[in-house]
Amino acid sequence: MSWRPCKRSPAGFTLLEMLVALAIFALLSVMSYSGLRSVMQQQSVTELEAGRLAQLQKIYLVMQRDFEQVVPRAVRDEYGDELAPLVGGESLQLTRGGWSNPLGHPRSTLQRVGYAYTDKRLVRYTWTVLDRAQDSAPLEQPLTEDITLMDVRYLDGSGEWKTSWPDTTAAVTAALPPATLPVAVEITLEHKHYGELVWLFRMPV
Repeated sequence: MSWRPCKRSPAGFTLLEMLVALAIFALLSVMSYSGLRSVMQQQSVTELEAGRLAQLQKIYLVMQRDFEQVVPRAVRDEYGDELAPLVGGESLQLTRGGWSNPLGHPRSTLQRVGYAYTDKRLVRYTWTVLDRAQDSAPLEQPLTEDITLMDVRYLDGSGEWKTSWPDTTAAVTAALPPATLPVAVEITLEHKHYGELVWLFRMPV
């Protein structure tokens, strides 16, 4: 008597099992996509904030470099009138040293620069000459459009803050030589995203 294995029908999935598997797969796909989208959105926000902070840091370093290299050198404006080494109210101008000259052009290493909030932008101005002619237009370097307000104060030698420099009062003007610089300059910026920023720059001794 011979033994033969019994034949079985091929195994497979039922329709219900297929539907359950598809439902689980769809649920896992939705969860994975939601997590990936959250990560990508967070990365985008992080990169945007990092870019804003890097821009502010660059502006601060540019200003710090200008104030640290200020020199007591007065200049003449387009009309021949004398301007103090540092002059300003809500905006300001100053004479700084250290203007690099890698090509060796016949010019001074001193440079006149300025800062102003104009046309909803924080702008840095530079002049190619110290004593200007009537056609000496400044070069504009927009720094950022995220600033909505700029306010500047100047600390004098007696420890008092002034809203303009040089001080135009008769007593102070008579007591200080024309080339006198403030002890420090305080710049307050109103930023769209970070609110009020107060930067204090000390003048070199």
